Amino acid sequence: MQFATIEPTASRPDLPAITDEEAAALARTTVNLFRAWQLSDIEARTLLGDMAQRTWARWKDGSISWIDRDLRARMAILMGIHKGLRYLFSDPARGYAWIRKPNAAFNGQKRARRHDAWRDH
Repeated sequence: MQFATIEPTASRPDLPAITDEEAAALARTTVNLFRAWQLSDIEARTLLGDMAQRTWARWKDGSISWIDRDLRARMAILMGIHKGLRYLFSDPARGYAWIRKPNAAFNGQKRARRHDAWRDH
């Protein structure tokens, strides 16, 4: 198999990769996705870069303020995972449930684990 050469693109920090409107839509969608994945508040906040509890509570209530570049990228990656699971499983419920399934590669532990377990390993 032969791979094509990918030319690097210049970084443009003056142009946001994700607009403010897109970031707000990502945030609303992320809240809904985490509900579908049945993540606890601690798990959700951990995936969002240790988001403050009050900020997460406001997001769940629909009050979303400015979102930094890192958080925009994190949410975009999470949507990529969701998209991949939707391609993998024809039944959406199986994709949502996959997050909680034990994984042999992780010694039978679940992909989504309690916050304190993330810190112990």
